Amino acid sequence: MATPTPVEARCDHCKQTRPLFLYEPDHGHLGANQFTCRWCTREKQPLLCVRCYDAEALLEENDPAINQDAETMRQICENNARAIARDEAVKATCDGIAEATRTAEENAS
Repeated sequence: MATPTPVEARCDHCKQTRPLFLYEPDHGHLGANQFTCRWCTREKQPLLCVRCYDAEALLEENDPAINQDAETMRQICENNARAIARDEAVKATCDGIAEATRTAEENAS
């Protein structure tokens, strides 16, 4: 199968004619940041050459607000995992008590 030829046009950033790629942000948000993020509020994502695409990706990767959201999400996930483990431990303890009670009642009869 033949490889498609990249589209050559003017880059939205450097305005040079080069093969272009559609820039699509690669991040998520918590709360209101999605409504203020410079990547998410664009009406149309830019067509960028490789050099400008890499520069834009680096800016996005190092954005402090996005990194803070990622850190907050990591903490939420860790806390959820601990809560789930605690709930499972409580359930296992209750199941053990119920089984011991059932066994004691059967032996008493």
